[in-house]
Amino acid sequence: MQEALGRMLLVSGPSGCGKSTICRRLLTDDRVVFSVSATTRPMRPGEVDGRDYHFLSAQEFRARRDAGEFIESAEVHGNMYGTLRRPMEAALAAGRVFLVEIDVQGALQLKSLEVPGIFVFIAPPSMEILRERLAGRGTESPKVLERRLQKAEDECRERERYDHVVVNDELETAVNEVRRIAGLETGPVAGLASDGAIR
Repeated sequence: MQEALGRMLLVSGPSGCGKSTICRRLLTDDRVVFSVSATTRPMRPGEVDGRDYHFLSAQEFRARRDAGEFIESAEVHGNMYGTLRRPMEAALAAGRVFLVEIDVQGALQLKSLEVPGIFVFIAPPSMEILRERLAGRGTESPKVLERRLQKAEDECRERERYDHVVVNDELETAVNEVRRIAGLETGPVAGLASDGAIR
């Protein structure tokens, strides 16, 4: 089997930890390719199919899952999500960093399958600060907020199963730490030769 030339960076953490903001910052580097997940959840205002998610019907999602088109899939809050295999293979073959923003359930599923990649958990400084961040959004009812916080506590217990834990206390510091972990400090991807091969 031919060795993948690039590397996969999987970033996850509880809702409100800042992982989406960190991922957006990483994407300013043209060596990074973002994994656009597939989902069965409804499209939200302002979202674009193919940019934010690949929006699929439940029937199409199951058919593509059964055909082996996902490297992982999971059900979260009643909707299905999955990471498509083909874009990942193309990015790795081109020597790029394939960035996957993924929920904890999906990340641990891949970890248990020994999928090669760098697994990074973004942790809040404390549960109190996470509560403040989620409440500050003003988008959830108290009941939903409590459910998210309970899930966040459960997810934070899994952090030791990751390769790296980055505490998002100060955004710039957290972004730089994830960039360092991914080998994106300067120039070509650190550890990748000019031909894209891992050395």
